[in-house]
Amino acid sequence: MLMVGAADADPFTLNHRSWVDKQAFIDSGARCATKRLDPQKILQLQDALEAFRSRFGSAERAPGSVDVPVYFHVINAGNSVNQGNVPDAWINDQMAVLNDSYGGLTGGANTPFRFRLMGTTRTTNASWYTMSLGSVQERQAKNALHQGGADTLNLYSANPGGGVLGWATFPWDYADNPAQDGVVILYNSMPGGSAAPYNEGDTATHEIGHWLGLYHPFEPPLPCTLGGDQVSDTPAERTPAYGCPIGRDTCPVRLGDDPVENFMNYSDDDCMVEFTQGQSTRMDDIDLQYR
Repeated sequence: MLMVGAADADPFTLNHRSWVDKQAFIDSGARCATKRLDPQKILQLQDALEAFRSRFGSAERAPGSVDVPVYFHVINAGNSVNQGNVPDAWINDQMAVLNDSYGGLTGGANTPFRFRLMGTTRTTNASWYTMSLGSVQERQAKNALHQGGADTLNLYSANPGGGVLGWATFPWDYADNPAQDGVVILYNSMPGGSAAPYNEGDTATHEIGHWLGLYHPFEPPLPCTLGGDQVSDTPAERTPAYGCPIGRDTCPVRLGDDPVENFMNYSDDDCMVEFTQGQSTRMDDIDLQYR
């Protein structure tokens, strides 16, 4: 059994911001700033999904059959990589990570989704570069740069405030605010970046999971219940995983060890390798429902 190592209890620094240890980093919300939903909202959305499935069925589309157009928006503070002006090679490598992850090439389900780069924009704006979730700067940047419709992924790289790795909007939010739809990631979390151990591109994989309707496996309403992420084949988990604690079981009353290797957990990038089949089905159904 591999548990969280001593290194995870050491002071942790990411992108020039420091925490007393990795647990403090996770607790701060910097691993994923995507809006957490209250239990009532989760139940309402699940009822709506079940009604959609009852009406239209739940026949998952074939692996690789859903083409997701991607516009990649590089927001920087200057011309250098250290100012967020990531090279095209990083973008191409990030796209490859997404297609490997959603194609089941690292393990787990081969989902219907594949990602195709349609275009790249580069914007030098020091204010937008350090935007935070819900800020005026985020709203300005997305209003100016967003392209496409509900089925189009707008992926923004920047240097978000607070040491945050990334966040996403959910599919059901699109209709009320189309221009704000999309995913924001720390530029250094891309392959080639320096945000170790979160620099292999799986921040984008994780956040796009939210963009397609997935929750974390440790979601409310109650820990260690059948609720959680509303997916039956991801084992229940009481708290987020960090590092790579293979064999951890925070819900011994439920079957299965914690889904430490799941892309929707908080584990290190080299530990996260899979979506479950149930997650693939949920993403497909919600994409049909909202996108």
